[in-house]
Amino acid sequence: MKLLPLLLRAAAVLAATLALAGAAQAQTLRWASQGDPLTMDPHSQNEGLTNTTNGQVYERLTRRNRRLEIVPSLAVSWQQTAPLAWRFRLREGVKFHDGTPLTADDVVFSVKRAQDPVSTFSVYASALGTPVAIDPLTVEFRLPQVNPIFMEHVDSIFIMSRAWAEKHRVLRPLDFKNREESHASFNANGTGPYMLVQRQPGIRTSYRRHAQWWDRHEGNVQEIVFTPIANDATRLAALVSGQIDFVLDPAPRDVPRLRNTAGVKVVEGPENRIVFIGMDQHRDELLHGSVKDRNPFKDLRVRRALYHAIDIEAIRSKLMNGQSAPTGGLTPSPLGAYNDPQVETRLPFDLARARALMAEAGYADGFEVTLDCPNNRYVNDEEICIALATMWSQLKLRVRVNAMPRSTYFPRLEKFDTSLYMLGWGGAVTDAETTMTPVLRTPGDKGVGLYNYGRASNPRADALAAQSTTEADPAKREQLVRAALSEYTSQVHVLPLHRQFIPWAARSNVEVVHRPDNWLEVAWINIR
Repeated sequence: MKLLPLLLRAAAVLAATLALAGAAQAQTLRWASQGDPLTMDPHSQNEGLTNTTNGQVYERLTRRNRRLEIVPSLAVSWQQTAPLAWRFRLREGVKFHDGTPLTADDVVFSVKRAQDPVSTFSVYASALGTPVAIDPLTVEFRLPQVNPIFMEHVDSIFIMSRAWAEKHRVLRPLDFKNREESHASFNANGTGPYMLVQRQPGIRTSYRRHAQWWDRHEGNVQEIVFTPIANDATRLAALVSGQIDFVLDPAPRDVPRLRNTAGVKVVEGPENRIVFIGMDQHRDELLHGSVKDRNPFKDLRVRRALYHAIDIEAIRSKLMNGQSAPTGGLTPSPLGAYNDPQVETRLPFDLARARALMAEAGYADGFEVTLDCPNNRYVNDEEICIALATMWSQLKLRVRVNAMPRSTYFPRLEKFDTSLYMLGWGGAVTDAETTMTPVLRTPGDKGVGLYNYGRASNPRADALAAQSTTEADPAKREQLVRAALSEYTSQVHVLPLHRQFIPWAARSNVEVVHRPDNWLEVAWINIR
């Protein structure tokens, strides 16, 4: 059966919304994803799609090239002047979209803003120490301790205009988890290649090319129109019919057919992202479960049982259509664990062993629990959660899947309002530090454990991870990282699933550059 007739029927639902974008123009990029950016505030929510869209407007001191190497951006040069000091020279003549010049004060302000506890970038910004303006174009970072991946942290923080933030009373990042809104929710003022024109949450976000950008556009896109389209079939129908030019996240089951659809092409590759299930290991009683006076997830036997009951090959072949790499690892890329097979090896699918562990732990008859899951963030996220619920039912677990949009999901997790949840973690950085400190370590100050929503605690692993954070010797640091990851893995604080692949789909006349961090750089796109 051909894909086109089926998808064209679904396309009708989009007509009214996409008509707002006007007729197709050679230099207008109309693209879509299943979700929507969470906010235009560049320091509020560290989330992939949000960072990608904000990254068309805001820039960092550095940026990534096509090979994910760190190269100059707002800073033209940098050097480590002492073990605890780094100095950056800013690019001359750079202006924000409102015409104000970029200065060292803006950099100092931005880093301190991102260090605010309400920012989900605080763990990275705090690792930069104290920023000091030496002169209008020179910034020095004074560190409290050695940071072996300092440049990776620098590359995480967008630079804002201090004057604009003061004028619009957005000196602090907005508190997204408590539904705060501010001028920065719907407006932006960066130095980047595109200027925000209009933000309509859940409907449409549009941009136009910044003619006075300091750099050269390699592509020819003049305008960007982003439309969130939750339904897979509708999103693909819009692409096939030519109503949109690019889809960031086609459903894996549609990829084989898309390869044979006229006028469309698939650009694909693995993503640096691990998808896993977390469990509340902090409360003495499950918040969303039937067990009273106990928390089953504090018991290693229960955590191991859930792991053994996951038929990961069924998920890979049936749900992901082969577009995933099952792993027992905890980092977005195996490079983070130095390709250590001990860390990467999964516990086997073994229902008999899983049932025995449940009985041993006193849960032979299972229990009820709610699995919180996004339905528009990761590839097949809700479908994976439903499959897991079915697999765990063989342990007599009664799992209620509570799926919701990312705009509702992440504030819920940030409040620790969960007993069992899905999370994905990844990006351009492959080093284990940016997983261990925010995701695996016990929650603490300065963003440590900020994304450890299960609040699992492993003092031995934490001590090893903390040592690796400040170890300058590469060989010693590798030993610490391997040991820490092995300890976290052995205690099954999370249930690793897979590293997802990311196929992109585009019209045949759209030339895009696919990166393993799933970042769409519009300034590189050409529409022929």
